[in-house]
Amino acid sequence: MLTGYVPRRLGQALIVLWIAFTAAFVLLQALPGDAIMIRFENPELGLSPEQIADIRASYGVDDPVLIQYLHTFAGFVRGDFGYSVQSGTPVQQLIAEAFPQTLVLAAAGFVLAVLLAFAIAFLSASASFAWIRTALRSVPSLFVSVPVFWLGIVLIQSFSFRLGWVAVINPGPVEGLILPVLTLAVPIAAPIAQILTRSIDEVYTQPFVRVVQAKGASPSWVLWRNVLKNATLPTLTMAGILFGELIGGAVVTETVFGRSGIGRITEQAVAHQDTPVLQAVVLLAATAFVLINLAVDLIYPKLDPRLARQVGASR
Repeated sequence: MLTGYVPRRLGQALIVLWIAFTAAFVLLQALPGDAIMIRFENPELGLSPEQIADIRASYGVDDPVLIQYLHTFAGFVRGDFGYSVQSGTPVQQLIAEAFPQTLVLAAAGFVLAVLLAFAIAFLSASASFAWIRTALRSVPSLFVSVPVFWLGIVLIQSFSFRLGWVAVINPGPVEGLILPVLTLAVPIAAPIAQILTRSIDEVYTQPFVRVVQAKGASPSWVLWRNVLKNATLPTLTMAGILFGELIGGAVVTETVFGRSGIGRITEQAVAHQDTPVLQAVVLLAATAFVLINLAVDLIYPKLDPRLARQVGASR
């Protein structure tokens, strides 16, 4: 039933990646300034005009834009992202060294965000007093409005400088993750909790829930065994979208906490207009976003048989 659906979704994912690559290339080409001039026309380097011209030729920056686009695209297809203008290091080497740190931060932040979201949604649905439910339902709106960089600075000031609970200068491997993960998780938990809470409310109105309640099932049984199972499905899509966006959030978080990772090399690339690095980072973020959402789209029909029937009927 899904044999036609999978290739179609794979094709759509590749188109999205191509559009992301093209948009990033066009926007980076439109940036004012010249990274080669910034890096190599420094009088302290003592390079002659001929040497600078050779460097420009090696990077292909004087080629027609269409030629640069085709050359860059062909390199990306082969997994060759070129060389950093600032350091001369292959971009794939920079990405390979920085990505594991960012991946650990993003994965830990996502897990904590999901736990926070489920805790907020569960407590707001099972709280005995109306004022507690109202207060808990307002928490996601508060989390959404909190900027990541501001939250990181507040956490550093509170838990590191004032209370001294968590070190931010030369911390251990685990200790160094506590505040960045919390900074990354709080804004991500908010929309997940909002969608989950709304889904729980909608599932509670379904006839099958009233039937289960009429049979004498306890509120906790109804919530855990009947409501959450159905309410989680819409939340899965939102979680997939947000996990794809975690790379962007990790860039800001790593900059605030001075962590090595994709955020650090992105900050340096922006400061020096290092176009090959920026192009690779954009495509990396787009790839993460597309792959996570592709996985969600492929898993969703397995979790909800109604969608599997719809996919089969649409073929």
